[in-house]
Amino acid sequence: MNIVVLVKQVPDSGLARQLDAQLRVDRNGANNVMGELDEYAVEAALQLKEAHGGEVTILTLGPDQATETIRKTLAMGADKALHISDESVAGSDALATSKILAAALGRFEWDLVIAGAESTDSGMGIMPHLLAARTGVAAATGARKIDVDGTAVNVEHQRDNGYDVLTTQLPAIVSVWDTINTPRYPSLKGIMAAKRKPIETLTVGDLGIDAAEVGAAAAATEVLEAADRPPRSAGQIVTDEGEGGRALAEFLAAEKFV
Repeated sequence: MNIVVLVKQVPDSGLARQLDAQLRVDRNGANNVMGELDEYAVEAALQLKEAHGGEVTILTLGPDQATETIRKTLAMGADKALHISDESVAGSDALATSKILAAALGRFEWDLVIAGAESTDSGMGIMPHLLAARTGVAAATGARKIDVDGTAVNVEHQRDNGYDVLTTQLPAIVSVWDTINTPRYPSLKGIMAAKRKPIETLTVGDLGIDAAEVGAAAAATEVLEAADRPPRSAGQIVTDEGEGGRALAEFLAAEKFV
């Protein structure tokens, strides 16, 4: 079973992030790390490999420094990586990014693509859908569990109040939430082995894509305005005169916690 995991290097979400003049996340000088949900995607792929055999390939689009993130995935247990690194992609929107990634996927045979449900820099959550449209396969998103049965993949799709079970034939694209597993830490043996694992680096030209088709100038979408998240409102204080339990139950129901 050949599995491809989409991995993105992003600014650390635990630190303050800045926007540049074009209202894009400023990555220069930021502490860049692997996307949080991408770690869960890598772990899901490794568990499927351990259960069914095969190979796990990491696919990354990003600058040269993204190699640090790639090495971590290889240390976790991935077998190899394809790194698309090209200055012309700077400022690309999701549509152009999906075009590049789809072209990269066309370079080899794969059964399953796994990605995080959304990236921690943009949080759009549309890449699995765009790739499914470009590659002509089904997308099962928001997974909390993945099970492969022969030529089919069964996914428990996370909902606010439960889950749905989705089934589709391979090849397919699946995205995952952090409820799916607990990512492993790279071992010393894995870190040493990662240094010998292959990382193929290509440009968009190597994928048959003209540089004029990607980047900020070719973007079909543009961020027009950005605003800080509004401050959290003060909580509600209830004086319990025998109705505290009812008030709590109504609040939990209204917020869909129960």
